[in-house]
Amino acid sequence: MYRRRRLFAGVALLLVLGLIAGGVATVTSLLGGAERAVSAQDSSQASSAQGSTAQPGATPSASPSATPSASPTCEQKLVTVKAATNKTSYAADEKPVLSLTVTNGGKLPCKVNIGTSQMDFLVTSGSDRVFSSADCQAASTDLVKTIAPGKSETANFPWPRNRSVQGCEKVPDGSVAGSGYYVFIAKLGAKVSPPTVFQLS
Repeated sequence: MYRRRRLFAGVALLLVLGLIAGGVATVTSLLGGAERAVSAQDSSQASSAQGSTAQPGATPSASPSATPSASPTCEQKLVTVKAATNKTSYAADEKPVLSLTVTNGGKLPCKVNIGTSQMDFLVTSGSDRVFSSADCQAASTDLVKTIAPGKSETANFPWPRNRSVQGCEKVPDGSVAGSGYYVFIAKLGAKVSPPTVFQLS
């Protein structure tokens, strides 16, 4: 009878220990499952956060604006120079007035240097170079002016009927132009006028 009680007590003890062990295993299993669930939830949230992060895309470019065209410039080839005299024939005591006229024949305003640095009033007679305003010019200056389309600028030079040589050297005997026909050519930089003829008495 005593042995049965001990056996019963041992079996009961084993059952209790089994239940305790089973409970611990169940609790451990439950805790492990909870940890796995939490870990899975964190992973899901992290993945969701990564998926919802806006990916840097190409920056939208502004609509291409039309390339501004270059500002139109005047056609210098349409800027012309003309030579003229106030008379076609002069008496012995008259001094010819030589005129240089620059005209803008284009459709746009043109800036032109009409300073004395660019001008030359040239008088010839046949192959004889009689006079040039550039020979004895004291000082040359620049004068840039804007000439409107179809407009002109004129410079006048009263010629005292004298002769000159390059470098303004002393002119030998015959320093005064005699009677006869003369040709006047106006120059403005690289532009040269057609010749105009006049007569001295």
